[in-house]
Amino acid sequence: MRVAMLGTRGVPAHYGGFETAIEEIGRRLVERGHEVVVYCRDAGQEIVESYHGMELVHLPAARRKSLETLSHSALSVSHLLTRGRPCDVAVVFNAANAPFVPPLRAGGVPVVVHVDGLEWQRDKWRGAGRHYYRVVEGLAVRWADALIADAQGIADYYADEFGAPTELIAYGAPVQEEPSAARLAELGLGARGYHLVVARFEPENHVREIVEGYTRSRARLPLVVVGSAPYSNGYTSQVKALAARDSRVRLLGGVWDQALLDELYANSATYLHGHSVGGTNPSLLRAMGAGTAVMAWDVVFNREVLGDRGWFFDRPETLAALLHESEDRPDCMVETGHALRERARKTYDWEDVADLYESLLGRVAAGETIRGTASGRRTRPGVPRPSVAT
Repeated sequence: MRVAMLGTRGVPAHYGGFETAIEEIGRRLVERGHEVVVYCRDAGQEIVESYHGMELVHLPAARRKSLETLSHSALSVSHLLTRGRPCDVAVVFNAANAPFVPPLRAGGVPVVVHVDGLEWQRDKWRGAGRHYYRVVEGLAVRWADALIADAQGIADYYADEFGAPTELIAYGAPVQEEPSAARLAELGLGARGYHLVVARFEPENHVREIVEGYTRSRARLPLVVVGSAPYSNGYTSQVKALAARDSRVRLLGGVWDQALLDELYANSATYLHGHSVGGTNPSLLRAMGAGTAVMAWDVVFNREVLGDRGWFFDRPETLAALLHESEDRPDCMVETGHALRERARKTYDWEDVADLYESLLGRVAAGETIRGTASGRRTRPGVPRPSVAT
């Protein structure tokens, strides 16, 4: 097959779950003899024409939160239909890009839409933006040849809201068998000597609540926070203000050196995960694969991934108590981390993920439509469902 992947920032993966998925799945499809073309946003990085055997097409995007994804996707679809070589199937990431499904299908390209999490629940989308995301969920159901959900909670949401079937394909977890700690000294850190957060600074990732919970605690180990946000200056200022009050909190900003980031995951005493609306999260899987104990925001997505080995919190006070317990029971944290690594190895394997993608794309390319009879109308029109929580 020749497969197009579009709707993201592209590869190499430096940003989020979609980009990680494209990198891991795309290179495995190439190894199996398929052709993969990835549409990438031209954001000033070094331009290369291929990566792990994938063909890369770099196109610009408007530098505004509300227009960046759509402007780039519009150019990508235009290029694919008018200038690119014909593709057997396209994977469109993010339900926001649903309006571009009809032109692709009209051009003879079957389309699979990976719907992502519940984007309309993100704080950054309000008013028209939130309404748009609720509308395009239905359009993706109506127009795509197949839908992919990366978490059972997302699959359940589409079944409940639209009566729509989805293909459940989670992400994979990179497993660190013998993690190194050689570079921690660059940051003045030692193995098992800190608590870690890795997240974009956005309200639904609860970085502020994590920092607040930590500052309320009597934790002896420092809190290391990795992350930033391109469109959340106000929220970032709140996080920085909280951190400035406590010398135990260290804000590192973005860390794009993957080897260093892997060491940070693998050597932390605990990983604190505040993500709440995005389905199966790659940062959470990376922490599990690194053998690190996890404390996570209490929503169904995180419970699904962590099983009975997760520690859960839903407010700063709860986290403060968990931090105390974790430092009082370091042997328990080590054992929990080892158990989570085994869970990641057995349950979240990228080869298995690639198998499922290859099978689904093959069926859709052959003309199979896997969206059932769903019309895209909500079963309870006009009634926003609450957050998918436990």
